[in-house]
Amino acid sequence: MEHNHNHRKDNCSCHKHNSEHHHHDESLGIKFIKIIVSSILLCVAFFIEKRYNLPIWKLLLIYLIPYCIIGFDTLKEAVNGILYADFFNEHLLMSLATIGALCIGFLPSAETQFPEAVFVMLFFQIGELFESYAEGKSKDNIAHLMDIRPDTATVLRENREVVVLPNQVQIGELIVVKPGERIPLDGVIVEGETSLDTTALTGESLPRDAYKDDEVFSGAINISSFIKIRTTKTYSESTASKIIDLVENANEHKSKSETFIRRFARFYTPVVVIGALFLAFVPPLLSGHFMEHFSTWLYRALMFLIVSCPCALVISVPLTFFGGIGGASRKGILVKGANYIDVLSKLNTIVFDKTGTLTYGKFAVEAVHPETLDEYQLLHLVAHVEHYSKHPIGAALRDAFPKEASDGCKVFDVKEIAGQGVCANVENYKVAVGNSKLMESIGVCWHDCHISGTIIHVAVDGNYAGHIVINDTIKEDSAETIRRLDKLGVKNRVMLTGDRREVADNVANKLSINEYHSELMPDDKVMIVVDLLNSGLNGTLAFVGDGINDAPVLARADVGIAMGGLGSDAAIDAADIVIMDDKPSKVADAILLSRRTISIARQNVFFAISVKIAVLILAALGIANMWFAVFADVGVTVLAVLNAMRTLAIDNA
Repeated sequence: MEHNHNHRKDNCSCHKHNSEHHHHDESLGIKFIKIIVSSILLCVAFFIEKRYNLPIWKLLLIYLIPYCIIGFDTLKEAVNGILYADFFNEHLLMSLATIGALCIGFLPSAETQFPEAVFVMLFFQIGELFESYAEGKSKDNIAHLMDIRPDTATVLRENREVVVLPNQVQIGELIVVKPGERIPLDGVIVEGETSLDTTALTGESLPRDAYKDDEVFSGAINISSFIKIRTTKTYSESTASKIIDLVENANEHKSKSETFIRRFARFYTPVVVIGALFLAFVPPLLSGHFMEHFSTWLYRALMFLIVSCPCALVISVPLTFFGGIGGASRKGILVKGANYIDVLSKLNTIVFDKTGTLTYGKFAVEAVHPETLDEYQLLHLVAHVEHYSKHPIGAALRDAFPKEASDGCKVFDVKEIAGQGVCANVENYKVAVGNSKLMESIGVCWHDCHISGTIIHVAVDGNYAGHIVINDTIKEDSAETIRRLDKLGVKNRVMLTGDRREVADNVANKLSINEYHSELMPDDKVMIVVDLLNSGLNGTLAFVGDGINDAPVLARADVGIAMGGLGSDAAIDAADIVIMDDKPSKVADAILLSRRTISIARQNVFFAISVKIAVLILAALGIANMWFAVFADVGVTVLAVLNAMRTLAIDNA
């Protein structure tokens, strides 16, 4: 029952998204038609006013037709605001200002403002149209993720292919995925090999080859061949569902900029409304000729109301962050909330876990130094000795000589010595492979290597035959990552590892990392990060780890970034930002993206407040007219929204 409930919830979410998308498009179309019709009727009304000398009340009736068509939604929202005690919203301010403009012509010695009233409402709706369009584009940028969740799965039951809902597939069942289909659930390939398009999951366009026994993830597209998969997770726990839930919920975590703007608008708008009332009544009262001057000051007060609308701030700042999160998701960077963009933009210290983050976490042969044999013979003998070893070092030695399994050499008398190595007979040779302790125990003189790493010594028939250097392979873009961080001004770069000091020193030197700590336990990593946080950093600190064994320190940092999040529940749960394709260079991308997002948000705030203050002052002095007010509100909002939409293109930067 639980699985069915989860699937119903997932399907409802998908149908809800499709319904919302359709409703949004329909709403935009209706709004656009209203703008066109109202514009035409306004031109007709203006022509009638100039052509015919009609009484003021007849002109009002003529202008009310386009006004009501274009202003109905705004007036309705204003009434709802009053009913629900949300008095100081932009709809109420626009309604008061335009109704005041319609009525001002009935005052003694006042000019009619009918066209201005309709124009203000018309331009307000044009601003709303731009806002809705930008919001829709921003949501579309996120909505591409919805496409990664398949609607059906083909499961093998009683030797028949049965098409079912993905939530009806149990863990351990066999599913088949044909070329062109999306993988519906996480699992392991049990038959076939193929190439997978993981663009929607990782942001990488290069297909990934997948073979028997490889783990595969829901949402990836099977490109080339038929495969059978044994499922390892339920539908609701699979990678695609988790990613979608993560991004959908990202908007719940507001950035400091967003929360400040909303608090600012809550206090700012009532203050300006009170200021408008003061402007309308106090100066004419002080003049001693109230009725004579009231219409002039009321007109200025109406402009004051229009300018006071905080639309540009309340709309553009959240839209900027939403666009930034969407742009990041297209690059395979999942940001759990806008607040983490704030934190990341101020980053000046970054702490890396070594294994699985800067390195692959997989041993490989780095150098072979034979003495009595050639390199080929040395690797040949060692690979056979390590044939049955389950140790990662044994696997690395076998990988260095891939012909080992097929050359027909006989191996016998295999003896594994705990903490030292392995001895065996390979054809007619007695071979010992291990560390210096093993060499000493069999009486063989050995010597160290100038290359740091794990040194595997080899003895053949009681004589020293050479050694092999094994290291954890550094990722191709790790050095580039450190260089880019330096250019971005992140000068404090620290590496933490449980490896030996000489291994850590080797990696740190190769990558130009200025501080490292080695031979650490998980608790030690937390203590070092806490010490760094308490050292008075002039900025924020990020920890980058693999998300599996680094959960405590990921949670303790200002922002935790998990590497290799694809398929890792621990990464998605513990981190604030998840890099889906295991590339450390995406950390630099995330920092650059966050700074550009914050920069665009600040541009909008500065521009909107500056223009509004300038026009408010001009309105109070009687210099500005209604058109200034329209630009200060609707014009600034449109420009701010267009600027915010630049974040949608960050993924292409």
